[in-house]
Amino acid sequence: MSARVVVADDQSVVREGIVMLVGLLPGIEVVGSAKDGEEAVALVAEHSPDVVLMDLRMPRCDGVEATRRIRKDFPATQVVVLTTFAEDDSLFPALRAGARGYLTKDAGGDEIVRAIEAVLSGEAGLSPAVQRRLLEQVTTGPLPLAGGGEPELPDGMTPREVEVLVLIADGMSNAEIARSLHISQATVKSHINNLFAKAGLRDRAQAVRYAYVRGLAQPPETSFT
Repeated sequence: MSARVVVADDQSVVREGIVMLVGLLPGIEVVGSAKDGEEAVALVAEHSPDVVLMDLRMPRCDGVEATRRIRKDFPATQVVVLTTFAEDDSLFPALRAGARGYLTKDAGGDEIVRAIEAVLSGEAGLSPAVQRRLLEQVTTGPLPLAGGGEPELPDGMTPREVEVLVLIADGMSNAEIARSLHISQATVKSHINNLFAKAGLRDRAQAVRYAYVRGLAQPPETSFT
């Protein structure tokens, strides 16, 4: 792996520590560090890094807004959020803004490397603590509906990701979904990785249940003869 990284954190001691740690990791080059979200966005525009390690709580422009701007204007750059606690209330807004990874600041070098490798390969780079919280939210959280009675797009999913989710709930394989939507299987896999990360899902069984409880698909009717 060879990755160019920007580090963003408003606390200079923390920022310098992360830069030092990440700079020692194999195959990773730190190309800039920022003290707030505005600087992070500017550094992405200047250096086109592969990944930004993003603090959430920063002045001027916080990590959620910076993530949203980076993912909108520089989609080739992935964002891995760094936060003090897995229970941070900004966890879900950050993922909805486009963050693909989420680590606590006590993560070791190996965990950071795994997260960077994951997001660069199109997967989600989430710490075990964050994965648990996401799964708890999916299984116990509220099920919001739009005012007209139709389910709103949940967890920041795109319409295409919801479409793929519905076809998963219908029992289709990746190949069948690709044929149905006239896209490649690689694109299907990318959509699945994205929607799994946004909704905190780990397998198709959870995806099917998620689609049912969110009102995106209906369980098959059982007939008795």
